[in-house]
Parts: sequence; C-alpha cells; structure tokens
Amino acid sequence: MQLLALVVVAYAILGYGFRPLGQFVLPEMGANFRAHAFGIYLHVFAATLALLLGPFQFWERLRRRLPRLHRIAGRIYLGVGVGLGGLAGLYMATFAFGGAPARLGFATLALAWLYTGLRAYRAIRGGDVATHRRWMVRNFALTLAAVTLRILLPVSGISGIPFATAYPAIAWLSWLPNLLLAEWLLARQITPRFFSNSR
Repeated sequence: MQLLALVVVAYAILGYGFRPLGQFVLPEMGANFRAHAFGIYLHVFAATLALLLGPFQFWERLRRRLPRLHRIAGRIYLGVGVGLGGLAGLYMATFAFGGAPARLGFATLALAWLYTGLRAYRAIRGGDVATHRRWMVRNFALTLAAVTLRILLPVSGISGIPFATAYPAIAWLSWLPNLLLAEWLLARQITPRFFSNSR
C-alpha cells in the first residue's frame, strides 16, 4: 500500500509539477485541465499530500511513539488533503471527460471522501478513537482511488477497450471496489496490525 501510494505521489509531483499541464492525457482532457488549471492543481497537490501522509497515519509504532506528530499529520491530511482536495475534486468532476457517467462517478467519490473525512474528524474530536479509525479506513480506501485509477487506465488500454468507453467505468471502478473492500474488512472485524488499540 505504501509503495503504490508513493509511486503515485512521485508521478503526480513529476507529471504536474515539472511538466506542462495535460501533457500525459488525451488532448481533449489536456485542454480541459488547462482551462481549469487552478482547480486541477489544487486537487492534484492536495490529494497528493493526503496520499503521502495517509499510510503513515496507520503506522501503529509511529502513533504510539509520536502521538503529537500523528495528530498534526492527521489535521493536515484531513484539512488540506481531503478537505481542499475533495472540494477541488468535486469542482473538477463537473468538467470530467466521459460525460455524465464519469462526472457523477468522480463527484460521488469527492462527496464520499469529504463525508468520511468529516465523520472521522468528528469522531476523534468526540474522543471516540474506535469510530475514528473505522471512518479513517473508509476514507483512506477512497484516497487510494488515485492508485486504483492509475492501475485501471493502462489495463483498459491493453485490453483494447476504447478510452471513451472505459473512462466512465473507471470513474466508478477506481474507488467503489476500494470502499467495498474496506467495508468487508470492517464488517468481519479483521484487524491488521495498524488497527490495534495501542495508541
């Protein structure tokens, strides 16, 4: 999980920080990105921050040894990464390539990301650590849509499915299976090491 997240972080920094905007996407998408440059840059770099910080928030040893760092990183993750990234994502969803199905898919992802982040924040503010962790599992599963998306795009290309056909489906498949898997784990109370009650 950490390795895949860091690979996408590196891609985002290199692809959006050091290359012309829209260089690595279809011309139609590139033109759309350039027309809404502020929105796409805000979404990409805020979401990249969430993707960078997220894996370390589940690191039990770090939480136990440096609880203050965990809290500070959590505020940045939720406030900047999810908050700004989600709002910018919701804005950019209204212009997404692929028509109404893709726009609805990405808008639903942005809303779910914001909602789960808000629930996680409210839970920890109320002192409910267990509920906070459950909502953070859901939230980070949605954060990992950035990874899933970049796996599905080349897979769809190799399969020979036209991009215009595949992309609206990917707008849903990039995050819905992630969330369903998180719910499956939570429902069965499967407790990997980072779900431990140790603080």
